[in-house]
Amino acid sequence: MCRSSRLAIGGIVLLATMTCGGTPTARLPAERPPRAEPWESTLDATHPLVGVVWDVDGHRRASEAELVARLQSSDVVLVGETHDNPDHHRLEARLLAAYAERHTTPAVVFEMLDREQQAIVDATLRQCPDDVDALAQAVGWASSGWPAWLMYRPVFQAAVAANAVVLAGGIGRNAAMRIARDGPASYDPGLDQAFSLHEPAPAEVDAAMRREMGESHCGLVPNEMLELMVLVQRTRDALLAARLHEGASRGGGALLVAGTGHVRRDRGVPAQLARVYAIESLSVGLLEARASAPTPEDYVQSFEAKRLPFDYVWFTPRANDIDHCAELREPMKAPARRE
Repeated sequence: MCRSSRLAIGGIVLLATMTCGGTPTARLPAERPPRAEPWESTLDATHPLVGVVWDVDGHRRASEAELVARLQSSDVVLVGETHDNPDHHRLEARLLAAYAERHTTPAVVFEMLDREQQAIVDATLRQCPDDVDALAQAVGWASSGWPAWLMYRPVFQAAVAANAVVLAGGIGRNAAMRIARDGPASYDPGLDQAFSLHEPAPAEVDAAMRREMGESHCGLVPNEMLELMVLVQRTRDALLAARLHEGASRGGGALLVAGTGHVRRDRGVPAQLARVYAIESLSVGLLEARASAPTPEDYVQSFEAKRLPFDYVWFTPRANDIDHCAELREPMKAPARRE
């Protein structure tokens, strides 16, 4: 077990003493995790699409072997998840292990790690290269706001087993607030310039992103705030694209683990990679099946697109039926009047 302590001085977090228990061992070649079935998620587990890999361009079902072949022949791969679905993380681990069979020492970019944490990530993995739990402790995962560490552990373990270079590609809460207040140049002038973040997005894209931001926040965000939220989202996509480019430049390939919205081909990270770096990529969307949507075409409308905005889609059961909007609205309800 590797343990670390963190010391904050003047807002700068230093990685202090670190010791790893046990005798260091040589890295073993990455092995694919076992197949994801049986599913951990249970809702609509018998849906006809569950387990189906859908080739969007070919408009047909594909085998896992076909998907893996495309994955292994691609230098840059993006995998999009529903954050609180444990099966998505298990599939990500499996895809990453398959990718690493053909890409030596790939870079793996995680949306869940903030860019400001890169030094902590590097130091922890240098001192404790096989201890992903030490990494979770060092970056303060328990208080990060992401779902439970045990849910994400398989994909981080797969990255370590693949001898991957782990790159932090996320934007923390404080940085996001600064971008919204002062613009993306206050966060990273080079990123702002390269991706033209100071210029408005095309009208159609901007309108679609505003609707998406509004719906994802349950209609509770004032219209004047949506513009700022779209700007932050565009900056997130830009940073993820820049980190993938950085990772791919190392020569071992690069793979992104992020939310599904970031990996959509029409306006997400793949579009930015192509526009700014002329990099072609493969996008895989992990989607939860719904009883009301028995065919792949039934999922297009939810993306406000003419087609599913991915190269491949892998359908899984749903993790839960939690109404997050109801949870958000509950504190806003006025207390009952006492007579």
